[in-house]
Order: sequence, then C-alpha cells, then structure tokens
Amino acid sequence: MLKIKRNDDVMVTVGRDKGKRGKVVKVLENGRLIVSGVNIVKKHTKPNPQAGVTGGIVEKEAAIESSNVAIFNPRLKKPIELDLGFWKTGKRFVFLSPTTN
Repeated sequence: MLKIKRNDDVMVTVGRDKGKRGKVVKVLENGRLIVSGVNIVKKHTKPNPQAGVTGGIVEKEAAIESSNVAIFNPRLKKPIELDLGFWKTGKRFVFLSPTTN
C-alpha cells in the first residue's frame, strides 16, 4: 500500500533533484510517482502530420521512485514520513513522524 496519494505536496529526499518540491500528478501501478517539476527529461519526438504533432525535443516529467520522496509539511517547513500503526481492533491508521534529515 502506497502512503503517498495524488495531489500530495512532496519533497525529493535523494538524487539529483534533492530538495525540490512538487505536487504528485500521477501514481503509477509499480510504486513510482510522476511529480510536477521534478525529474525533467528531454524526449525526442518524430513529427506526425496526421495527428498534428510537430517534431522536436520535448521536456517532460519522468517517473520517480516513491521511496525517494517524502510528504512536505508546510507548518514544519520540512519533509515528514508517514508510518502505519494498528489499533487493538486490527484497524490500520497512519501517523506522522518528522524525518531525521
């Protein structure tokens, strides 16, 4: 179960985009996320006159592993981790714990 959902404000914690913030645009089935403004790649596209697509180099967001991001808490101004807990009845709940970074 992924703890991060669509439209969550997240911050990248590792990698070349470390420290960048963005909103989750899409959650993929394999546990990866597409975050706006993060992990920008250049994709070369061929022109397709029938579809009205011009060729060239397009910049777009690529998927990033969900373990490389953490939810950003605007009140604390730092990323936080979500932890799962269980009530005595067996129901699951999510609680917040600040990261140690």
